Amino acid sequence: MNRPSNEKFVLKRFIVGPLGVNAYLVADPVTKEACLIDPGADHRKIKDFIDKNGFTLKFIINTHGHGDHIGANKNFDVPIYIHALDEDFLADPDKNMSRVFTFSITSPAASKLLKDGDAVKLGSISLEVLHTPGHTPGSISLKTDGMVFTGDTLFNSGVGRTDFEYGDESALFDSIRKKLLVLDDDTIIYPGHGEPSTIGEEKNNNPFFI
Repeated sequence: MNRPSNEKFVLKRFIVGPLGVNAYLVADPVTKEACLIDPGADHRKIKDFIDKNGFTLKFIINTHGHGDHIGANKNFDVPIYIHALDEDFLADPDKNMSRVFTFSITSPAASKLLKDGDAVKLGSISLEVLHTPGHTPGSISLKTDGMVFTGDTLFNSGVGRTDFEYGDESALFDSIRKKLLVLDDDTIIYPGHGEPSTIGEEKNNNPFFI
């Protein structure tokens, strides 16, 4: 589900790294300004796409601080945005779980700390920050124009893990019910792993909610 460049914005998904993270490029087709959501790895193929299409990368947004989502932050010389409660994950391989997988990933420090309700602007595009804790304390989702990037909070037919340190199962389900399932049924979900879905599909068929 990549949005073509003749619509309001460009959306390109890259499946990156050994854990199959969905990294997303969002760009304004008029200004050519772009941002990256969760560039976890494989920075060269992302950079090649950016260069080939003449985009100017303005910033990175991490939906949370786990190593598989922040691994390529250091390869792009742009500001990094993350929720304040996950700020410390960036520089700590134990908190970001990468040491467990023997990667020992660190990221440059955040330039901007996000909070619930923030609007992140990119040309004519506005991404609304929804604080959706549970997978990590600072997990966020990003809502715009009939779609929501859910990170590792809500998946196609699944939900994020909470058995890691700093996970909170009660908070996760509270976030999903109060922040995500209240969106319009036709809102497209772009998760941190796996295939897209819709809010209506998850309400009706996600085994965690039926």
